[in-house]
Amino acid sequence: MPGTWQHREVLWWEALLLVGGGFAAGFINANAGGASVLTVPLLVLAGVPGNDANASNRIGIFASSLAATTAFRRLGVRGLRRAVPILLPIVAGSMVGAYGISLLTDAAFERVFGLLMLPVVFFAVRPPTLRPDASPWPLTATVVAFFAVGVYGGAVQAGVGLIMLALLTRTGYDLVLANNVKAVANLVITAVALAVFIPQGRVAWGPAIVLAVGFTAGGYLGAHAAVKGGERFIRAVMVASAVLLAGELLGVYSWLADRF
Repeated sequence: MPGTWQHREVLWWEALLLVGGGFAAGFINANAGGASVLTVPLLVLAGVPGNDANASNRIGIFASSLAATTAFRRLGVRGLRRAVPILLPIVAGSMVGAYGISLLTDAAFERVFGLLMLPVVFFAVRPPTLRPDASPWPLTATVVAFFAVGVYGGAVQAGVGLIMLALLTRTGYDLVLANNVKAVANLVITAVALAVFIPQGRVAWGPAIVLAVGFTAGGYLGAHAAVKGGERFIRAVMVASAVLLAGELLGVYSWLADRF
């Protein structure tokens, strides 16, 4: 039932879990990408139902995407007018994806998300090859591809930035502008999804804000980190954590406990 978290406060241990986990995920996201594969399961572990966790996670993503978009503008990166053929289908797809995922039960969402975590982690660790020198796609193919990206992002968000960056380099963008457009597209996807989830009462504001604080702090420090060899360690921790959390969402541990 949506909105169950609206009727109680965040417990101290839940706050610690969300701030600490959010900080780690924000740091990972700045260095490797795909942090939602950690933050959504953390919300579930803290007691937030699956679909509410998916919605609540977007508060932190919105804040970090807004910060990234602002940073690009301050750094003088321009060219967003060229992104209209991308952003329009993303808006439409996001509405479809967010509404469609909200129709799933919490248990069904957790199973779906658990299955998606493993391929997303694979792409986070081994990102798709970027091809800025490839021939740009025609307009029709671009619109179809980014509508599909919008559907996926509106539904689950996890790993959508990795997918977008790979696609953007196939539509004629250089890597700097592609990263700028990716940040704006993430902001758009999240805003559209929240416009669907908030009226449904899906956002658990207490844990969402606590997670967002940790997420933002971790992202800020992660973006400025320059420790040699740190990225390899971060990716290893991300893989291990995501595999363990996927097992929890898929009910593997309960299944094993019942039999052993």
